[in-house]
Amino acid sequence: MIRKAEEKDITAIERIFEGARRAMAAMGNTTQWVNGYPGRDDILRDMADGVCRVMEDGNGRVYGVFSVFTQPDPTYPGIYDGAWLNERPYATIHRIASDYSHRGVLKEAVDYCLELTGEVRIDTHRNNLPMINGLTRLGFTLCGKIRLFRDGDNERLAFQKSAETD
Repeated sequence: MIRKAEEKDITAIERIFEGARRAMAAMGNTTQWVNGYPGRDDILRDMADGVCRVMEDGNGRVYGVFSVFTQPDPTYPGIYDGAWLNERPYATIHRIASDYSHRGVLKEAVDYCLELTGEVRIDTHRNNLPMINGLTRLGFTLCGKIRLFRDGDNERLAFQKSAETD
């Protein structure tokens, strides 16, 4: 089940993010989620904005987290080395992670977002091979690259999936 995150979920979300940071570093992605990002402040901001979602099993245990935005992402108009599939309204998935106890977390999140808007966009670091492979498996199209509004290693691969192509 996917639901809005609540205050009682903060510890579980922090645990999931910490595990994801360790897993990314172990797989050679050492620059995407660093210096405690995403952290408690990010979680609290996403919760206050009503965008943080958790995935919960039948026993009430949180095993996945993501944030879903239905307003245009401010970095996406700057796409280069390609173009978006279309300009229809879309949902953006950010900060998705799981505790690896359940398979199909990315697909669950994508299906949830496709139900909202029919279009999903997501970006990831070029070194995040598990995410790139997962997006490819789910039928996403690599549309180009975007740059985050921060210093450092800020280039991301930009993907889109349309319900119309399913």
